[in-house]
Amino acid sequence: MTKSHTSAPEMSLSRTDFGFRGRFRAMASPCELLIASGDERVALSLTQTAIKECQRLEQKYSRFLAGNWLWRLNHSAGAPFMLDSEAAALLQFAKRCWQLSEGLFDITAGPLLALWCFEKGNRSETSLPSSTDIKNALSRVGFQHLKFSPHFDDRAEDKSVQEITEPPWIMLPEVMALDFGGLVKEYAADRVAGLCMTRAATTEVLVNLGGDIAVSGNRCWQVGIEDPANLDRAAELISLNMGALANSGDSRRFIEHQGRRYGHILDPRSGHPVQGAPRSVTVQAASCITAGMLATLAILKGAAAEDFLKAQQLEYSVIR
Repeated sequence: MTKSHTSAPEMSLSRTDFGFRGRFRAMASPCELLIASGDERVALSLTQTAIKECQRLEQKYSRFLAGNWLWRLNHSAGAPFMLDSEAAALLQFAKRCWQLSEGLFDITAGPLLALWCFEKGNRSETSLPSSTDIKNALSRVGFQHLKFSPHFDDRAEDKSVQEITEPPWIMLPEVMALDFGGLVKEYAADRVAGLCMTRAATTEVLVNLGGDIAVSGNRCWQVGIEDPANLDRAAELISLNMGALANSGDSRRFIEHQGRRYGHILDPRSGHPVQGAPRSVTVQAASCITAGMLATLAILKGAAAEDFLKAQQLEYSVIR
C-alpha cells in the first residue's frame, strides 16, 4: 500500500517504487513531480519549490486575475509599460513564434478566445459567436500592432528565455490585450525542472504540468500520450530521458454545436477554430516552451500538420 504524506490541502506526497510522487494543482491543471529519490525531505522540498514557482507564474501572467502584472499591462492604455527581464524574454519568444508562424501563433488573440468561451468547459450544445462579434474581435488582434523600445530585438538568437538582462518597454494599444496562456505553463515546466536541477543536481525528476513535461537528470521515463477518444487510457508510450515534451489538442477544451465539435485553438486570421486539425499533437524538444510552440503550430497548420512536423526533424506523435 502506498504511504501518503500531506503537508497542505493543495499538495500530497506519496511513496512509489522509484521514490516519491508529489501532486498539486496549478494553472487550472493537475500537476505532479516524479522524484527518483528515497529521501522524503528532498522530495517534499522539490514539490514545495514547484508549487511556489507555479503559483508565482500564475499570479503574474494569468489573464483572469484582476490587478496582477498582466492586468496592469492590459490596462496600460497605450502608455509605455516597462518589462522585467523575464516578461521581456517571453515577449521575445512570442514575437519569434508570431514571425515564424506567419501570424498564426499570436498572443494578442485573447478577444477571440473570450468570444468562444472555452474556459467555461462547455461541452454541451451552445451557441456560436456571431460573424459581427468575430469581426469586431479581429479588429483588436494582431501582434504587428504592438510597439517596443528601440533595442527590443537586440539579442543573440541562441539565448534562452531567461537570459535577457536589459528590460525594455512595450506599448499596447488600448483596445488590445495579451494572453500568455499558450506559453506560460510550458515555461513553468522548464523553470521547475531547472530549479530541481539547481536544488538537487543528482536527483532525477520528471515535471508534469497538465501534460506539459520537462525532465531533470538522465533517467529514462515512460510517458503516456492521452487517447483523445478515451481520456482514461494512453494511446501510446514515449520514452523521455532528456529535454521536454508538450501536447496540444482538443481532448479537454472544446465546445459542441449542432453535433459538431470545435477545438479551442483558433486561427487568428478567420477567428474560427482551426479546420482539419489533428485531435492531438505531441512534440519532443530541448525545452517545453519550444515543444509547446511546435505542437500548437502543428494544430494551427490543420491538414498540413504532419508535413510541418516532419520538416522540424524532431520526435512527434499525431492522433487524428
